[in-house]
Amino acid sequence: MAIITKVCDEAAGIKTFTLEFKEPEIQKSFDYRPGQFVELTVFGVGEAPISITSSPVNKGYLELTVAAVGKVTRALHLRKEKDVAGLRGPYGNGFPFDEVKGKNILFVGGGIGAAPLRSLINQMFAYRDNFAKISILYGAREPGLLCFIDDLEGWGKTENSEVLLTVDAPDAKWRGNVGVVGSLLPKIDIDIKNTVAFICGPPIMIHFVLLDLLKMGFEEEQIITTMERRMECGVGKCGHCNIGKSYVCLDGPVFSYHQLRELGEDI
Repeated sequence: MAIITKVCDEAAGIKTFTLEFKEPEIQKSFDYRPGQFVELTVFGVGEAPISITSSPVNKGYLELTVAAVGKVTRALHLRKEKDVAGLRGPYGNGFPFDEVKGKNILFVGGGIGAAPLRSLINQMFAYRDNFAKISILYGAREPGLLCFIDDLEGWGKTENSEVLLTVDAPDAKWRGNVGVVGSLLPKIDIDIKNTVAFICGPPIMIHFVLLDLLKMGFEEEQIITTMERRMECGVGKCGHCNIGKSYVCLDGPVFSYHQLRELGEDI
């Protein structure tokens, strides 16, 4: 059982919920890795798998960024501070962290796909000296759908880091790049051989960014993505997340592109 302690309007149709467990002992012992997810219950409505967007370096609370796209998430958007929700988890394997220390890091996110990436980005910035250059490319359909504006500004001001933004449909105030997020890739300068790319966003975005990265010379093992859209029950019982011989909720949701290719997943 968790209490909603804060609700923040992140973008049009997207909110970030801060939750704290009702039991102090659970709050103290709960730990997770960026890229993992929880099953969130809106009582009387149902449950849904939601990626954790806060970072494990920030103790005492959990943040979930949620778009109102289904029955459960629309009901969650009607909840307010002090309302109670149910949480179970965390589930999944999470993003590699220690394994990529010393490397350049490239993040490519689209829309609500920035939510699980934010967890890893903040963890890496908390241990900034362990990584080389960090490049964050982020896009949305329109300026009003860009999330985590304050975070983006802070990340971009950090030494040896850069943040590039783009939108598909600019408004009158927009002065940045116009186009899909892949159009930002030619604007960055990185040593590809020593770079790991993390991608999350709509399936069509992931597909074309993968093609762009492969054309740039990235190896399949250097590209990490999350298949969170395939998750359902979280414990491998419903079969909804099955990919070849693997279950996303048990063996993922984080995979390298090489792993997905071996499983026969065409993304």
